[in-house]
Amino acid sequence: MDVTVKALFGLAALGAVATVALAVLPERSAPAHRPSPVAAEPRAVHVADPHSAPVRLRIPALRVSAAVMPLSLDETRTLDAPSFRHAMKVGWYALGPRPGERGPAVLVGHRDAPANPGTVPVRNGRDNIRNAVFAKLGRLRAGDRVEAELGDGRRVRFRVTAVDTYPTAKFPTARVYGPVPGPELRLITCGGVIDADGHWDSNVVVSAVAETGRRPG
Repeated sequence: MDVTVKALFGLAALGAVATVALAVLPERSAPAHRPSPVAAEPRAVHVADPHSAPVRLRIPALRVSAAVMPLSLDETRTLDAPSFRHAMKVGWYALGPRPGERGPAVLVGHRDAPANPGTVPVRNGRDNIRNAVFAKLGRLRAGDRVEAELGDGRRVRFRVTAVDTYPTAKFPTARVYGPVPGPELRLITCGGVIDADGHWDSNVVVSAVAETGRRPG
């Protein structure tokens, strides 16, 4: 099945996107991402096996311990971003792999958010901006650890292998969502610099691989 894939840009303020067509299975298709100035309230998501879905993400190097919420696709196969009300939560693309399954489990989060939910962030005047869950994601380095806790209590540990920043027009969709031989993570937020419209002009993408033999029950 051919699916149009759009690159994630600025979860706090979605902007221009790059597209590419990939041959993928319907239930494991890469999502499109809605260009919208404000992230909408996500719709309810049905997870087939909630016991194996991620419920918490921990990044010790950043002192992050955040609840995880599943993200859905709308009728246009566009990924619903977390709303600003959930700026301190991480969103997991629930139609893709779960952490610990073969393939890239994709988790996204805001870098910043308006101080008052429901308003539009004005980043060129920082007085109404607060840090969000992935504010420091770009500070991770190769070798740092990330842990995903599943609903059944299992914990899957990952080791960071790369931290990259991509301009929105050059987002590497196939590299982020494409098949890999083992369990991996992709952590994504906005980054780069603030453009004239007050939007981040790039994405930060953290790649991590599972540490084998370290999944305590």
